[in-house]
Amino acid sequence: MSLTRAMVARTAGFLDGRLSRRSLINRSAFVGSAVAIGAGLDLALRPGTAYGVICECGNTGCGCGSTCCSGFSEFCCSVSGANYCPENTVMGGWWMADNSSYCGGPRYYMDCNSTCTCDTGCSGGFAFCEPGCDHTGCGCGPQGCDSYLTGCLQFRYGQCNQDVPCMGRIVCRVVACVPPWQVDPSCTTAVAVDNATAEQNEPCWTPAPPAPLCGSPATDCKVVGLAASPAGSGYAVLTSFGRLFPYGSFPSEGDASELQLDAPIVAVATCPTGGYFLVASDGGLFDYGGAPFLGSMGGQHLDAPIVGMAATPTGHGYWLVAADGGIFDYGDAPFLGSMGGQHLNAPIVGMAATPTGHGYWLVAADGGIFDYGDAGFDGSTGAIHLNLPVVGIAAFGDDAGYWLVARDGGIFAFGGAPFLGSPA
Repeated sequence: MSLTRAMVARTAGFLDGRLSRRSLINRSAFVGSAVAIGAGLDLALRPGTAYGVICECGNTGCGCGSTCCSGFSEFCCSVSGANYCPENTVMGGWWMADNSSYCGGPRYYMDCNSTCTCDTGCSGGFAFCEPGCDHTGCGCGPQGCDSYLTGCLQFRYGQCNQDVPCMGRIVCRVVACVPPWQVDPSCTTAVAVDNATAEQNEPCWTPAPPAPLCGSPATDCKVVGLAASPAGSGYAVLTSFGRLFPYGSFPSEGDASELQLDAPIVAVATCPTGGYFLVASDGGLFDYGGAPFLGSMGGQHLDAPIVGMAATPTGHGYWLVAADGGIFDYGDAPFLGSMGGQHLNAPIVGMAATPTGHGYWLVAADGGIFDYGDAGFDGSTGAIHLNLPVVGIAAFGDDAGYWLVARDGGIFAFGGAPFLGSPA
């Protein structure tokens, strides 16, 4: 064992008897970071330096024993004024404390991890982007050393939003007396426990459930895609559990809502010669109503999950797009450019093709539009505040506009695309 590693082990051992298991994990992460970012041997030759860095809580100057140095994240209601995950965060996991006097039984804590503007650092199974790629900074909450940490911890229990492979640091935590899967339906029931947190509190916290995150029971706020009918007089809204909601003239040929899925459904695309496709985040493809299977990314290595799909006007080709903007083309679908390898303010979430098949649009979660070939720009929600992120795009016939759809099923129409209704 190297001298540096031995110092980390001794420091972790010193902390073990004084902290809950979760706090120990967090503090051990701080020790590792202190050794990694400093001159390792220099830190090792100056006993106490790594522990001193821990006690400074991200260089805030707080002393050991302060709330800010406890190893726990601040309550979201202190950071954002509301007891649910704030903007530019996503729920990454949860733990439970038994016998809390605030809940008269189990109390649930949900970590809100920052979203990432790039995936630098997320490789080799590591689930966190580099600090420069997330929307937060390390420090104490509003009350300084009397607050818990915010934006410091690269930690994830992992029961929520498992389709999001790359997250940033924890900004804050939501606390409720109801199970996490009732707050965010993406959360699983896998339990982690830390009873030492049962009585932690902030004046702004209340025992009531968090404010509703979804006003659409039909979609459960799991909308992931949108596709137009060939004639342009209808569209279908798709959920991650494979349920398809057709509107106008869009045909109903079945969906994947009754299937056992290996990965969540992420997009739908209409085949001009009849039928439509559904695609999953692992690249697996499902064809309905005569739409031809021409290949997929199912079972192949992906640098980023598949998030969108579009078909050519001949019905003999289609494109898949990944969250990093990478494009995969099949059949007679031409490659016209991509955002692969380029900086994105928000991940790509969907694509749509022009009626000629010589162009396509990519849309990002913030509603930003990227156009290629003969695809025209008719507007975006990139500069508009959104209650929930955009998750898909569909083209209106004759290149006269397009629709965007948000996670709750809300529709935004641009150009000549008409509004025909929504499940939101």
